[in-house]
Amino acid sequence: MNKKVTIKDVAAAAGVSHQTVSRVMNNRPDVARETRLRVLKVIEQLNYQPSAIARSLSRQHSYTLGVVTAGLKYIGPSRTLNGITRQAEDLGYGLILKELPSFHTTSIKPIFDFLVSRQVDGIIWAVSEIGANRDHLQSQLNDISIPMIFLTMGARDNMFIVAVDNYQGGRLATEHLLGQGYRNIAHITGPLEWWEARQRKDGWHAALGEAGISPSEHQWASGDWSSASGKAAMVKILEDYPDVDAVFIGNDQMALGALHYASKCGIKVPDELAFVGFDNLPESEFFWPPLTTIRQNLRQLGNIAVQELVQIIDAIREGEEVVEPKVITLHPELIVRQSSIRNNPS
Repeated sequence: MNKKVTIKDVAAAAGVSHQTVSRVMNNRPDVARETRLRVLKVIEQLNYQPSAIARSLSRQHSYTLGVVTAGLKYIGPSRTLNGITRQAEDLGYGLILKELPSFHTTSIKPIFDFLVSRQVDGIIWAVSEIGANRDHLQSQLNDISIPMIFLTMGARDNMFIVAVDNYQGGRLATEHLLGQGYRNIAHITGPLEWWEARQRKDGWHAALGEAGISPSEHQWASGDWSSASGKAAMVKILEDYPDVDAVFIGNDQMALGALHYASKCGIKVPDELAFVGFDNLPESEFFWPPLTTIRQNLRQLGNIAVQELVQIIDAIREGEEVVEPKVITLHPELIVRQSSIRNNPS
């Protein structure tokens, strides 16, 4: 495959700086006629075609980033936005925030048009992958002429992505319970149209499989991330899977509802029923008993998204017409507390 010609290639062949090539491309008057002709001749010889992103960035620099988000009532999106805001401020960038009316919004071109019209230097797409919303997004990206970073989603071709390894988090939680001697481990998922919920469930399923356990359909129930749904799912699991001795729960809020119901039923935690949550909410340390959980640093997720986007913007300004997409994966951490520590592991 032929390597795409960049502005630096043109500069090297013409014996000038990439800034001079940029001035020629933008028909700036501060270039000597002889130099301009030499650069134009090299451009023709090399068949150099500057990218739409590079052309856009060469004409303005607003030190402003666009952020598209949704579901700020949930813990995850709000924590991520907090990280984005702080890092942008540290790097001297302002933000323009657009919140989608729902995760399933399909008409997103007006949002991009709004941000582009405000001359943002780049866009962070901080909307969780839910259902087919990524497919709708990809179908409308062809005309976007500025750099973008995508958060909390599975890998896609030609996209810059920053995400937490939710699959690993599900494995960590389940392997911890197995290590404590629990064998009948149930799972309460978040809504399975969410990519994060599916990944956590897959991690639970894989860890049990490697331990020689084949989980049945009776071993899991789904909630909607709320404490009330955690309680309802716990009721279902106790009815459908009476041998349960531990539960990995897809977030700490649902774990609170499940713990409350277990206490109401007189179930001893963790000796009769152990619990592991996900998120490490500040309040989880003060649940009773204190909740073992998986810590995902969503503020760091937001920080890294801003850092990477600014690096891409700077690289393109310096003449890197092609910046290779990559996926950055953050690894979660197991926080062990009383809710899962068995007195006599067997």
